[in-house]
Amino acid sequence: MAGRLEGKTAIVTGGASGIGRACAVRFAQEGADVVVADLAEENARETIHEIAALGRGAVFVKTDIADEASTEEMADAAVRKFGRLDVLVAAAGISHAGYVSGEVGGFDLKRGVAAGQLLEKPLADWEKMLRVNLTGILLVDRAAARRMIACGRGGSIVNITSLAALTPTAGIGDYCTSKAGAWMVTRVLALELGPKQVRVNAIAPGVTETPMTKVMLQDAEISEQLLRTIPLGRFGRPEDVANTALFLASDESSYITGKTIPVDGDRYPG
Repeated sequence: MAGRLEGKTAIVTGGASGIGRACAVRFAQEGADVVVADLAEENARETIHEIAALGRGAVFVKTDIADEASTEEMADAAVRKFGRLDVLVAAAGISHAGYVSGEVGGFDLKRGVAAGQLLEKPLADWEKMLRVNLTGILLVDRAAARRMIACGRGGSIVNITSLAALTPTAGIGDYCTSKAGAWMVTRVLALELGPKQVRVNAIAPGVTETPMTKVMLQDAEISEQLLRTIPLGRFGRPEDVANTALFLASDESSYITGKTIPVDGDRYPG
């Protein structure tokens, strides 16, 4: 039986690790060829190897999502390699200004509450967060959308935002603001691109076990506090988000656009 993305091409930013890698591999399992876009080439090669083992095409494109020329080359590379572009998952992002793609332990809530409050946050840190997490989403979305429209088949864009877009948290206000902006970009692009048959949706993961949260979740006190806020009683896994992204990428969601789906174990009751 054909996979749900059989014959389609997907770009996954942040595909070197975490949620991005899970999406890239899950899409390949469903028949997609995948462009893995990231800055972390060594980790991305591991993703490429997993996809190749599934018998699907894969290519790595070193991509800085905050740089317009880099995102345009990313989208061009997908069409050059596979002849079409159908899906984008925009999963790349940072948790703090000094975050490096794929590093372990991006979040430090204990330090963040004390040192990261907006009153004291360096302006350069604020601007970098918005440049990557907000402007970066816009750049990759529109680069992909332009190729989808040119290919004449429409497409699906899935932006990975965060529950932080919906729930303010002291100490990570720059992150919350960047993710809230990405949520609004999703809604506006859905309106603008709908007539061109390009759907734009978002996923808002809750606390998910990735390299970015590993150190935080190894702290027994923080881990226990967070678990008490999650009715399902466990943290999310990258595969939970990947399965939701698969639904939004596939024709099964062909009448859904402009929506954000929380994947959070009901941590956010809205």
